Amino acid sequence: MTMKLRTALYAIATLPLALGLAACNKSETPATSGAPAANVAPPAGKQWAEVFAKTEDGAGLIVGNPNAPIKLVEYGSLSCPHCAKLAQDGMATLTGTYIASGKVSLEYRSFAIHPQDIPLTVLARCAGDDAYFGLVEQIYANFEAMNGQTQAQYDEAKKAMSLPAAQRYSALSDALGYTAFFSARGLPEAQQRQCLANLPAAEAVAKASETYSAKGIDSTPTMFVNGTKVEGNEWKNVEAALKAAGA
Repeated sequence: MTMKLRTALYAIATLPLALGLAACNKSETPATSGAPAANVAPPAGKQWAEVFAKTEDGAGLIVGNPNAPIKLVEYGSLSCPHCAKLAQDGMATLTGTYIASGKVSLEYRSFAIHPQDIPLTVLARCAGDDAYFGLVEQIYANFEAMNGQTQAQYDEAKKAMSLPAAQRYSALSDALGYTAFFSARGLPEAQQRQCLANLPAAEAVAKASETYSAKGIDSTPTMFVNGTKVEGNEWKNVEAALKAAGA
């Protein structure tokens, strides 16, 4: 499904909370081919899953060996059920086997396809670089519970979208239960509200998503291994592509 980002991100008079999103092509073709890469030792006293680096443009974050020969990039939405399924099926293996080897790094690019993606992304980044990937994983691991809102919550969320911009995302987070979710994971409520009132942070999420759309990314999750698109949105497709690249 093609995503109309300007409608979703800027002209939201109502809140589209439906979670349907078209999956990627289901082809089994591996993304790339290469000789097996050698394991790379992490820095002393650390695991590669504890190493984070900014992307060259400073906008993104990479987990794992920043010089890994196999670079996995995911365009994902934090409100996308296909992305949640991918993470639930594969994140433990990706982190514990492939990233841990030093052969593979992961860059996650949050692609806002629904208004709720903006506060979710801002809050995931709010706790700092070291906490970002862990919070993304928590969102996906608890996806069903996080998206089981009542009609009353939906109504409150719609009201939130009519508030002044500086209040909008904090009220949306409250209505959808995100404030309580992140509080339970150690992010103080006052810090959350400060982050959500930071309009440039919200605008940056929207602008990045427009950029991704302009590049032709039109569904989530969309994965690339060393610049080659992975055909298929299931963990088996991603793992096959990693192995074909030498992981």
